[in-house]
Amino acid sequence: MDGIINKLRNLDAYPKINEDFYSRTLSGGVITLASSILMLLLFFSELQLYLHAATETKLIVDTSRGETLRINFDVTFPALSCAVLSIDAMDISGEQHLDVKHDIIKKRLDSLGNVIETRQDGIGAPKVENPLQRHGGRLEHNETYCGSCYGAEATDEDCCNSCEEVREAYLKKGWALSNPDIIDQCKREGFLQRIKNEDGEGCNVYGFLEVNKVAGNFHFAPGKSFQQSGVLVHELLAFQKDSFNLTHHINRLAFGEYFPGVINPLDSVQWTQDTASGMYEYFIKVVPTVYTDVSGHTIQSNQFSVTEHFGTGERLQSLPGVFFFYDLSPIKVTFTEEHISFLHFLTNVCAIVGGVFTVSGILDSFIYHGQKAIKKKMEIGKFN
Repeated sequence: MDGIINKLRNLDAYPKINEDFYSRTLSGGVITLASSILMLLLFFSELQLYLHAATETKLIVDTSRGETLRINFDVTFPALSCAVLSIDAMDISGEQHLDVKHDIIKKRLDSLGNVIETRQDGIGAPKVENPLQRHGGRLEHNETYCGSCYGAEATDEDCCNSCEEVREAYLKKGWALSNPDIIDQCKREGFLQRIKNEDGEGCNVYGFLEVNKVAGNFHFAPGKSFQQSGVLVHELLAFQKDSFNLTHHINRLAFGEYFPGVINPLDSVQWTQDTASGMYEYFIKVVPTVYTDVSGHTIQSNQFSVTEHFGTGERLQSLPGVFFFYDLSPIKVTFTEEHISFLHFLTNVCAIVGGVFTVSGILDSFIYHGQKAIKKKMEIGKFN
């Protein structure tokens, strides 16, 4: 047994020195104090990294199919009224959503930016009082109302019971509603009067669009859109204006849900129109992103980059609007939050303690032997 203990004693890599042989110096005390403070600072820094999750980033090919893309927006037009503002969306697959109204809220603003009225677009119907029937007579008691579409009926049974339905019927035919005053439904509903009443106001429009996950565009523009000879046209004659001020402030624009660390480059961006009319274009590259937090909860979202361009009305044949053209990147970014393992933390702490202890020992030895050499030379008179 004593032999085994002696063998273990011979393996001691840390032989002890009797305290009588220690030589303590002022420089050694200073170095010990400084190295202790440094070790503590590095330890707490490493502890902070251990307690907080680290984010690992990877790039992979996006193989998802058949998904949709949610576009959240909040845009303010200080010089364009809600009565004339419409939203359209379309993509390269040929799908179109013209004059989108669902999931969109509009706020009427005065010249100072104060809210006059908040309404969900497309909600509410006017009161019908003694309207004109399709056959030409007025609505009688116990008679079902069926308004005329003024030549835009697809079949003989079609009815247009509101100004909105007449406009829709005209748009399906590819016609522009140039004079709403001759339309009984528009006269009763005060279509032009509403536009005149809101003239000079601004509009804050916010909500979201759910579109196919393919390249496309959405835009804010005055008037309703319709297809004419395969070309998208905006009906502007009814508004009786030659130009529209498209000054706008993008309060928020995001493709998908929020996740920690996301930066949307168009948030709080403002543009002021100096010309009479034109089209402002944003070209957006959308990057699919997956964020997974420490608990394993996954958020499917997107990041994007953007460039801008403004075109004058002459080049665009007087088609004013604010257009957002987006395309999707084939590369997906994944962010994964994870904690550093305890063994990794322990290894780093040992490296800090051992590294600082070794470097401070080398420094102390250098100073100690340097002082001894200088003192010796001074004693023999060789140090000048």
